[in-house]
Amino acid sequence: MRVTAAFSRLLQLDGVWVRAVRFERRRVVVEVALRRRRLVCPQCGYSTPHRHNIREVQSDWRHLDLGVWRLEIRATLRRLVCPEHGVLTEGVPFARPGSDFTRDFEQLVAWLASKADKSAIERMLRINWRTVGRIIERVTADELDPDCLVDLSDISIDEVSWRKGHRYLTLVGDHRRRQIVWGCDGAGQDAADRFFAELDPPAGDISAPDCTERPGEQAKPELAAESMVGERAATIEAISMDMGPGYAKSVRRHAPQAIICIDTYHVIALANKALDEVRRVYWNELRALGDPDAAKEFKQARWSLLKNPEDLTDRQAQTLAALQADGGTVARAYTLKEQLRAILAPGLTPTQVAALLTRFCSRASRSRLAPFVRLGRTIRKHRQGILAAVRLKVNNARHEALNNKARLVTRRAYGFHTAQAALALIMLTCGPITLMLPHEDIHLHV
Repeated sequence: MRVTAAFSRLLQLDGVWVRAVRFERRRVVVEVALRRRRLVCPQCGYSTPHRHNIREVQSDWRHLDLGVWRLEIRATLRRLVCPEHGVLTEGVPFARPGSDFTRDFEQLVAWLASKADKSAIERMLRINWRTVGRIIERVTADELDPDCLVDLSDISIDEVSWRKGHRYLTLVGDHRRRQIVWGCDGAGQDAADRFFAELDPPAGDISAPDCTERPGEQAKPELAAESMVGERAATIEAISMDMGPGYAKSVRRHAPQAIICIDTYHVIALANKALDEVRRVYWNELRALGDPDAAKEFKQARWSLLKNPEDLTDRQAQTLAALQADGGTVARAYTLKEQLRAILAPGLTPTQVAALLTRFCSRASRSRLAPFVRLGRTIRKHRQGILAAVRLKVNNARHEALNNKARLVTRRAYGFHTAQAALALIMLTCGPITLMLPHEDIHLHV
């Protein structure tokens, strides 16, 4: 078998044939030629049989290594005149537009990026870490499911920190697919407005009912509001979120028919925060009394109060029992926290939860503990959203799990310079992208 025929079978590159193979110092250069006669625009796919000219300089692409040898693909390309993009070099079927690497090489880099940090990839594949970031962005943009925003019914929205200094990414998840389907830089109402703007085309392209006023007749407010809802936004049935005002305000504007579900995890987190405030007040009182030993011993009881009773160690359980036996504000605050956790635990019907929440808010308002008085007001304000989450069994638990995965990605990368780089890697890891290794893709086509 000739060397060119052997490398043609070895490389498995679509649409080319091997013309020559040269072994140079520490690398193998494989010169190929395109099988097709027509020139294809790499940007829009426009094809033409007419060429503008032939590039004087050959193009090179890095391919998968051949053992310890660096393997490069080289080809002489033509240029064409695209009606939309002008004069540019024709596209090749084995590489993405504007890339110096083959698709197989970029697929390998993307898969490794979802499993390891950039420094390990840099050492293993002998490429710069900035190149790894650019490859991740290209693969994410190319492999992202174009229908990821279609048929959304139950979604979640939350923010995750990607850099210190209150730098956040807003992520939207699909409960059915169990994936992150959209993300952007920032948090709050502006980020949610950007999601709904991308979810549906501009208002001028949406076919809406005729809401113009006729003589002697006023437009119905509900019809005008319905006409502002996009076609895809109208299919959303439930949205789980925290108790921040920004996301809810955007949802009421763009998807008023969607049921807002307040995640019970955030409600219990507020109760833990209220308990911790009561604990700190009592700790400061002990310090003010001039008893540093008692203050130090009580400070060590923090996790005995904040952890779930079933997760306590033997020593923490003894500390908690002693605090409850002493009574006082800390014991009352702990009892209120545990009561709320029991109310929102699985097993109760929505009717029972509604009745118990009413009793809890009444008891919290009479507790004379300022943090729990505020907690009772907050629960009353978001009562409908909390009960909707219990009734529909929709919460942010799965989204929080994806957020933890996103935090792991950012920690493993030791930070990012831009939000776009962080978002690209998060979407690559948690989004609707199916990464295939080169040998897996070959088996599918054989």
